Amino acid sequence: MSEVIDDKVVAGAKIPAAVKEDPIVVLTERVKSLYLFRDHYFVNHSIDNAIKKSSDVEKEMRNTLNKFDEYKGYEIDGARAKYYYLKGRTFNVVDRYVPQAEEFLCKAVKLEPNLVDAWNELGECYWKNDDIQQAKNCFVGALPHGKNKVSLRNLSMVLRQEPASNHEQKINNVQQGLEYAKEAVALDTSDGTSWAILGNAHLSSFFTITQNPKTLRQCMSAYSQAEKDIVAKSNPDLFYNKAIALKYEEEYKLALESFEQAMLLDPTWETPRNKQQQFLKYLKDLQDLTNTKGRLKAKKLHQMLQGLDTKHLGPYKGGSYTLGDKSVKLDLLPLSDLSPGINVEKVTYGKVVCWIQDPDCVPFTFCLMDADKTCVAVTVYNWAKGRGVTVGDTVVIPEPFLTHQHFSFKDNNFDFKSIRVETPVVLVVNGKKLGRDQQASAKLLIFKKTD
Repeated sequence: MSEVIDDKVVAGAKIPAAVKEDPIVVLTERVKSLYLFRDHYFVNHSIDNAIKKSSDVEKEMRNTLNKFDEYKGYEIDGARAKYYYLKGRTFNVVDRYVPQAEEFLCKAVKLEPNLVDAWNELGECYWKNDDIQQAKNCFVGALPHGKNKVSLRNLSMVLRQEPASNHEQKINNVQQGLEYAKEAVALDTSDGTSWAILGNAHLSSFFTITQNPKTLRQCMSAYSQAEKDIVAKSNPDLFYNKAIALKYEEEYKLALESFEQAMLLDPTWETPRNKQQQFLKYLKDLQDLTNTKGRLKAKKLHQMLQGLDTKHLGPYKGGSYTLGDKSVKLDLLPLSDLSPGINVEKVTYGKVVCWIQDPDCVPFTFCLMDADKTCVAVTVYNWAKGRGVTVGDTVVIPEPFLTHQHFSFKDNNFDFKSIRVETPVVLVVNGKKLGRDQQASAKLLIFKKTD
């Protein structure tokens, strides 16, 4: 099944009278059917059969390879490259790296260097083998022979995974990757896979370059477009990466559900299951520590509250702060009086009673209690590694963004309030405004299965 056909035999072979159709036409349709079977699996099968998808695809792959054996040595002159490409593509239908796929695809591009599809397939083969540089070379090499969405979107993925010698190069890679993804979508706006990769490119940009809320909205919009396509919607990677974005948006229930969908689509994939379990533990800890005020004893809490003083408001003590040439008024409010959403021209403060470890290290999370003993969770993004607050610190938050997290997921019920802070530089800790040295970009946690 893995043997390479002798070029000399192939070149001189003649199609016998019994073979009424062009073998390349027959094999092209057979390989097309194989990929249709894989990509539309859940059109014809219940999601309950997801556990069988890999083995079913393997079975179809073997059946397709048997078809190649029927035409062994019968290719017409000049069709050898296409024959090797089709056979290599057949081996490449599975998620894992298959050496025979590389073997046949290499022969195809050597025989016909302008065969774009073969270059793309070979690049994906190297990609599965974690050979990023070779994969990149294939996708770059394919483009001069014809601009196409597959090369462009694959380059977008490769550039984001390519090792960078410094942060500036990493930013350049992400920016270039975003442009490639946009070009791929522009070539075919109905292709959900290209939309999914564009969503990942926006998410990379959000974490690596600038954490602009508009960028995150563009990311979620691209994922929504991807879900309109049955092929992309059948890919667990889409829902895993979407869950990461939703977690960052603090759409906790939707994030948990998206991890769940990734698990349903590929029950053998442990990453979304592990991530969901970690996330559930984080949320349980967050709720428990908020409700129990950090599990501190009454005497300790009393001592903390005695230390609360408006002098700790620092630059916000005067009831206003300067933004450019504009003076912004701030009214002091207790935590219990905050409204859902952004509390414009308001400021609140309290004592840190505990902090909660997030496995992803983003965001930095702690519980804040004020003089009325109201306790809320606070999530701060972009805090530099090794920086944060400790138990007993007084933290002041201007124009706090409050969310009431109230939802159920499976057997878990959540009901707590949290304040989201985009950057630590707006905070005042123990009477002092934090400086720019406290801020750092978050680390991106997109899973590389196809991206």
